[in-house]
Amino acid sequence: MTSVEGTLRTPLVDYFRRGEAPLDVRMLAARGVLAPRAHEQLELLVLLLKDSDADVSAAAAATLESIPVDALGAFLARADVSAELRSFFAARGVNAAAAPAPGDEPLIDTAPEPPAAPENEDSQSTLQRIAAMTVAQRIGVAMKGSREERAILIRDPNKIVAVAVLGSPKMTETEIEGIAKMASISDEILRMIANNRAWTKRYGIIAALARNPKTPVAISMNLLARLTEKDLRSISADRNVPEILRITARQKIVLNK
Repeated sequence: MTSVEGTLRTPLVDYFRRGEAPLDVRMLAARGVLAPRAHEQLELLVLLLKDSDADVSAAAAATLESIPVDALGAFLARADVSAELRSFFAARGVNAAAAPAPGDEPLIDTAPEPPAAPENEDSQSTLQRIAAMTVAQRIGVAMKGSREERAILIRDPNKIVAVAVLGSPKMTETEIEGIAKMASISDEILRMIANNRAWTKRYGIIAALARNPKTPVAISMNLLARLTEKDLRSISADRNVPEILRITARQKIVLNK
């Protein structure tokens, strides 16, 4: 059978590819419970076919088999699907359809819908409701919940929950910019945002990362070259960022004159 070496780079896929996902989370993905965008979902399922745990591997194989052929063929017809992925499924008897599928919704989603939030729920009640959930439930809400729920879960102490927020099909660049400004989340989440090429095309995101004192210094230093003089001046006077960043920002202002 043709093998495929994944090339998709997203925070969620990279988390699995690095081997950081625990067994229970890998099983959720293998069963279609952790259901991100179609591109990520197929990448994860193909990756999990080779999982060291036989049950996870078998679950991933069963989930792939359960995806409707028409839906899979329409997805494979998209221009942004790699030739390697098409070859992988062609070897399994599934070829690209004539017309591509619109959108990037998951091809299979076995996760139960998260319970609807009570009407007019206040922020404190939302926090308490989420705190009472299991990790699997929080992952589900991270993927399918509201913007307010994602803003809470991005700070979750369990990294896979925060990573699931970044992988939510509902996530917008405006939300990513807001997250990049937060000094209350882990530096690893900020690193994941900085490593996403699509997100760092947005100036507001790179400016927020550069100004965030939690962003790893090496990343902030690299981003300085892309900032306007106004933002460089702001960083050069900001006592919350590392001193080396302030000094470098001042140097760049002088060099740009």
